[in-house]
Amino acid sequence: MDAIDRAIIRELQQDGRLTNQDLADRVRLSPSPCLRRVRRLEEAGVIHGYTALVDQSSFGLPVTAFVRIRLERHTTESVGVFEDHVRGIDHIQDCYLMAGSTDYLLRIVVEDLQAYERLVRGPLHAIPGIASIDTEFAFGIVKQSRVFPQPAGHRPGRTG
Repeated sequence: MDAIDRAIIRELQQDGRLTNQDLADRVRLSPSPCLRRVRRLEEAGVIHGYTALVDQSSFGLPVTAFVRIRLERHTTESVGVFEDHVRGIDHIQDCYLMAGSTDYLLRIVVEDLQAYERLVRGPLHAIPGIASIDTEFAFGIVKQSRVFPQPAGHRPGRTG
């Protein structure tokens, strides 16, 4: 991946609805090579797809909870069971495998605190092998970016 590929990705992260012509203009390529690069990035799995960014509150899910999970055991089976269950719970938007005292960090969105309680008492408690569930609620967003920063050493004009 070179600096032009990274520029293409950043532009598409900012606006996935750009026409190929507009994208090519922004990254200073002609349209054909630009389209070839986009298709190559898609085929390689670097670009997974395109989506609409939707306001969470307007959609009816104004509450965000960050949930730290610790497992009782760390066997392949217990980890697999937990991860399989998490993948099936739609309100869990993100699940990160962590280093340190927490095994997983979940980002959950719900309608209200009662909905969160139902989620914990229902699907989360139904997952075998959880030792602890620790929740913190976000009451605002200071920054939320979906555009990756430029990696060090990969500034525009450099390749590699």
